[in-house]
Order: sequence, then structure tokens, then C-alpha cells
Amino acid sequence: MRAARLIKMVLLLQSRPSMTAAELARELEVSERTVTRDAQALSEAGVPVYADRGRVGGYRLVGGYRTRLTGLHRSEAEALFLSGVPGALREMGLEDAASAAQLKVSAALLPSLRDASRTAAQRFHLDAPNWFKEPKTPVLLPAVADAVWDDRRVTARYRRGEDEVVRELEPYGLVLKAGVWYLCARVAGGGSFRVYRIDRFTAVDAGGERFEREPEFDLPAFWEERAEQFARSILRARVVVRLSPDGVRRLPYTLDSLSAREALADADAPDEDGWVTVALPVESEEVAHTQLTALGPEVEVLAPESLRERFAGEALRLAGLYHRRDGV
Repeated sequence: MRAARLIKMVLLLQSRPSMTAAELARELEVSERTVTRDAQALSEAGVPVYADRGRVGGYRLVGGYRTRLTGLHRSEAEALFLSGVPGALREMGLEDAASAAQLKVSAALLPSLRDASRTAAQRFHLDAPNWFKEPKTPVLLPAVADAVWDDRRVTARYRRGEDEVVRELEPYGLVLKAGVWYLCARVAGGGSFRVYRIDRFTAVDAGGERFEREPEFDLPAFWEERAEQFARSILRARVVVRLSPDGVRRLPYTLDSLSAREALADADAPDEDGWVTVALPVESEEVAHTQLTALGPEVEVLAPESLRERFAGEALRLAGLYHRRDGV
């Protein structure tokens, strides 16, 4: 445990000019006193850790000291090679840079770990696009990706309905969701953060002007929040249904899983037959019909009456089809 912490401390100091005891304590999840003891242990082991005294002091490595990645276990080395997404890197125009980085990492590993990239590739592959959809890489993705990496403002023209809109954007991050690329960007001049589908961009002009990135911006958290907002925003209708025990089990796989689970959590207790009545938020009556049809006889629509009548009519048609086949 301590050996792993000491290695992490060296790597932290190797990646930054200097760090205070408080910063190291936060990163290592230990006390500042433990940081002091670990720094002393590293120094005694021959690692040139130097402590700057004073209010603005801290710890740093001297003499250009660098460490080889000899502290990695095999599972850690394999996980390192899983951190890239080859298809996504290729689409962003970063395949060559990623390949060069992997070669450098491989060269720094112990000889016994240099097959980590091959063993990882044998065991894991990410196929991001949905089934039955031909993935298309947006033509302007490499230009947008360059601006994201360089923190450069862009003038983007994109389709919004039947019109085209021009915006000055500060591109913060890229997200690949089910084969579709999105840009999370801030409207230049202190505007709000928004999400744009890159395949709707018709032109992107990245000038030389850079923007000051907000250090607190958290791309995964931002995306999770916006994705949830979007999912909820399209659920504008509501239907009331009865579900059998099997219908309850299958519902999260048929509708939006978050909405389904929330609806089930608010449901009344099961009746004497084990059926549960729930109110479900749905995108529309048409979409609800398509989704609930997958549950077959495990669901009964109670409201709205128009949807109930639609299911009743289809049930009669199905019964007629099967009765004719059986000669009844």
C-alpha cells in the first residue's frame, strides 16, 4: 500500500513543477504529516525530493529526475492501454499521436509488461455505434477536435431546423454517444454552455484567438446533467398502466430506464393478483404505443382512453387472426 503511494507521489511531482504538502495530501488521501514522512523516505531511497520552506513552499524533484514506469502491475499496464478509444481517436485525427504515445509508454515499461497492449486488445473492444446504423464521421470533426485541444474560439455555422445559424463558440469538450459526436461549448463572451451535434455543422472556422477555460468545468458531469435534462424534456405526455410482475421486471428495458424506475418507485402496492398500477411519463401517445406493445399481455393501459381503445382494437384484430388460423 505504501509502496504504491510513494510511486504515485513521485509521478505527481514528475508531472508538475512543485506541489504543496496540502495538495499532495489531497491527491494521495493522507495527512500532511504522512506526506512529510513519505518525502523523507523517498529522499533516503535516492529520489531527489526537495522541500521548499516557507508559506508558498512545497515539494519538487530536482536535477530533471525522471522515473521509468517500473511500478506498474500487469493489470495496471493493460488498463492503461484500454484508456484510448481507437475508433474515436482516428475520427478526431489523433491516431498517429496516440500510436506514438503508446510506443513511448511501451518502451518505458518493464520487459515483462511490454505485451500489455496486445493482451488488452485481445480482451476488450469498444463498438460505440448502435446496431443497424451505419456510423458516419462528421467531415468537420477533426477541425472541431483541433480547436478543443488548443482552446481556440471557433465561428461555427450549423443547421437549426430549416435555417442556418452562426455562433462564436468556445469549444470545451467532445462526447461520442451511441455513434453520434457532440460538442459541449460555451457561447463566446460569457454566454451559456450548450450542446451541439457536430454532424449539423456546415462550416467551422477556427481562428488564432484562444479562450480562458474555466478550471472547474467537469465534462462528464456536464454531459450527464444535460443528457438527463434532454431525456426529461421530451417526456411531455403521461399514461397510466397496470403491470404484471413480469411487466414490472421488463419495463426498465422497454421505456427510458430512469423514468421507468422512478415511476415504479412511486407506484402503489401490488393488488391481490400482484399487478401494479403506475403513471408513466412518455414522449407521446404514439411512442408509448410502440414501447408498451413490446410488453404484450403483461401490461393493461388504463388511460388515456384513446390509447386504451387502440390496444383493445389491436387485441381484437390479433384474436381474429389467430382464431382464423386455428379454424375457430
